[in-house]
Amino acid sequence: MSHSPLTMKSPVPILRMFDEEKAREFYLSFLGFKVDWEHHFEDDLPLYMQISYNNCVIHLSEHHGDCCPGAALRIEVENLELLHTNLLSQKYKYARPGIENTPWNTREIRIGDPFGNRLVFFENIGQDLNRSNIFNL
Repeated sequence: MSHSPLTMKSPVPILRMFDEEKAREFYLSFLGFKVDWEHHFEDDLPLYMQISYNNCVIHLSEHHGDCCPGAALRIEVENLELLHTNLLSQKYKYARPGIENTPWNTREIRIGDPFGNRLVFFENIGQDLNRSNIFNL
């Protein structure tokens, strides 16, 4: 019997949220994600939802046991300048991020969500990436 090779797909991170309205303002209005689906076990129970922006998929959960606040995500993007322009045009009250050039040959936009999670949108700027530099700054 032959076995097909193991295939793994991109992970789907789960981020904790505490306030549905603030989550929608940040992820949908500011960052431009869309809601794919939402789930409540009952109307008065916590929300669990999937949001996406192209191929980037994130789950947001109000459920206590799903995850802890303070997670960090690195999301690779193409055209970081366009993302930056779009974010600044939103005039979001709680964030006006800049672009940082890093020693590990990326340009990055770092944004904290309202729940203590950190999102780093990055674009590679060099072909010769020495990833060991990430931990040896």
